[in-house]
Amino acid sequence: MKFRMLLLSTALCSAVFFGFPQHAAAQGVCSSDKQPHPVQLIERFTNADCATCWADPATAKPSPSALVLDWVTPGTQGDDAPLSAVASVDAVQRLAALGQNAPITSNVSTTPVRPDRRLARSTLRVARGLALSGYIGASIALKPVPTQGKANVVTAWLALVETLPAGLEGSPVERNLVRNVFQSRWNMPVKLSKTEQSQRFDQRSMSVAQGANPERLQVIGWLTDERGHMLAAAQSVCTSAP
Repeated sequence: MKFRMLLLSTALCSAVFFGFPQHAAAQGVCSSDKQPHPVQLIERFTNADCATCWADPATAKPSPSALVLDWVTPGTQGDDAPLSAVASVDAVQRLAALGQNAPITSNVSTTPVRPDRRLARSTLRVARGLALSGYIGASIALKPVPTQGKANVVTAWLALVETLPAGLEGSPVERNLVRNVFQSRWNMPVKLSKTEQSQRFDQRSMSVAQGANPERLQVIGWLTDERGHMLAAAQSVCTSAP
């Protein structure tokens, strides 16, 4: 079983970094290449107990220059909560990182993206591969690595989201429902040696939540410093293969 999972992980991640097989190319390439840099991240948190929150006409609508994440926190009703099928403990962990408690109904957190001088010449890239056997390859990378600066550690976040069209289950807005997420701490050396890589990256085989539509999956990634300030963000977009 472990050997089978290793082969699966290698296949999924290779598709992200080394290109897609010919039969998959027609499905499009999904990365943040050539996409505009977002200026803020808007995170909408909804308690799984709140049956009406999903369809609330007052749901925050972002500007085109913003990235959006939709998190559903576990409710007090457990599996009987109206939105329990899409609730995630990752939402609680994200709220903790923001210094917030889970909402009784819903709330919105808006974080500006403010690159520091170290990242002026660096680009954050995210990408996803193909869904296979319940997993999907995903990656986040920063290139080139800044060589100067006071902060030596940043946290890289990568969220696997399912983009749901407006109107689904009565939602007045399009949503990027978080289905999976991982974090990684990156050391940002003051000076790179000749043998060190010119980029920092992580690749993962992320599990696809039961009920999620693989054709709607994208990845959203961002970097935060030790004070929680957002330094960069990016979102994959599927484009037709040439």
